[in-house]
Amino acid sequence: MPDPRPHRRVSPSSAVLLGTLLALSGCGQDGFKMPNFGGGAAQSTEQAASVELVERDVEAPSVFQQTDKGLWDGRPSLGGVWVAHPNVTDPERVIIRNEDNGKFVIGALFRKETATPGPKFQVSSDAAEALGMLAGAPALLNVTALRREEAPAAAAAEADTADSAPDSDDAAPTPAPTQVAPAAAPAPAAPAPVQTGNLGSTLEKPFVQIGIFSVEANARRTADSLSSAGLPVRVTQSETAGKTFWRVVAGPAGDTAQRAELLSAVKAKGFADAYFVTD
Repeated sequence: MPDPRPHRRVSPSSAVLLGTLLALSGCGQDGFKMPNFGGGAAQSTEQAASVELVERDVEAPSVFQQTDKGLWDGRPSLGGVWVAHPNVTDPERVIIRNEDNGKFVIGALFRKETATPGPKFQVSSDAAEALGMLAGAPALLNVTALRREEAPAAAAAEADTADSAPDSDDAAPTPAPTQVAPAAAPAPAAPAPVQTGNLGSTLEKPFVQIGIFSVEANARRTADSLSSAGLPVRVTQSETAGKTFWRVVAGPAGDTAQRAELLSAVKAKGFADAYFVTD
């Protein structure tokens, strides 16, 4: 008896398409991976975006490096941690090492204006304390200039961990949203270090450095005394070679005239060795 249901004809193109899909699904079961259209490009873009530049201090002996005897005369001094040497041209940020006991500290280097007999390095009271020097007792010091350099750093370690997870069709979709959420959380904190205050200044060095201190309380005390006099002062914390130090700077100045006025005001407060810095 003939089948009363209507027969649907399958076109040749539909038959070919159906055969292709069946073949691909069979390959998937045997372990042949389907092509990932666009996935590789997106992953590369995310990894490239996770690389950021960070600043670090490196020693620059070509700028200044000297090993000489240093002396603290026993008198208190302003400006935090610093040493002075007759061969200095411009103020520098340096690492000061006491070769006699292995102690070191980050500080400033100035030109020694007055030629005096005895050790070449003149040492501030704060530097002497950090280096374990006694008043009137010379010590062998090695002083090397420091410079800031930019180096790439991986900002998304969690994303790299997620990429190294086992390749599974069932597991892949689940961790993707979970890993993206924590990575987006720290993003708003990124603009915080950019608040240098010199956005409205065209000067390369809009700040005046007042001093470098190895003790935070001393830095805060200096900043408070200058702030009470109406000067725009701030304290910044840094770390080099495992040593933490605090810098007191004033600014930023909008132009050269304002910067000169700021420097004069700082020097009038007793910080004769203050100088211009980038930040």
